Amino acid sequence: MSELSHYDAAGRASMVDVSGKTATRRTARAHAFVRMTAAVVAGLRANPKGDPLETARVAGVMAAKRTSDLIPMCHPIALTHADVDAVVEQGGVRIVASATTTAGTGVEMEALTAATVAALTVYDMTKALDKGIEIQDVYLIEKTGGKSGDWRRPA
Repeated sequence: MSELSHYDAAGRASMVDVSGKTATRRTARAHAFVRMTAAVVAGLRANPKGDPLETARVAGVMAAKRTSDLIPMCHPIALTHADVDAVVEQGGVRIVASATTTAGTGVEMEALTAATVAALTVYDMTKALDKGIEIQDVYLIEKTGGKSGDWRRPA
């Protein structure tokens, strides 16, 4: 296992210097699931606040672009693409977020932030119907590019 890179020699949190890294195409996809009752699922499209899935999609894209404002040691990077899919399934809403850049560092945090904020948005827009809604299974699906190469979550 590699050493953690976000600490300096004294053990203090530190932003990694990526100035020596090669700018390459890097992508990441992340997942979240919003578990809810069948009654809440049935009422998603009739939400008086608007369409929770479309609102979540836009919120996730916006969040991906602001990730470095939320995560202290995360580099501000120019995204070349970000997207969020929110699909109604039995038991809830499955969210898959993607992010792409041509920077010198990866976009895993941007994809994870997009998926998480999209899930929080679904919760926010449906919490009046059920406070027991759960956000589950937030994880990285895959990443490509960079020095460490490609990685895909095992099946």
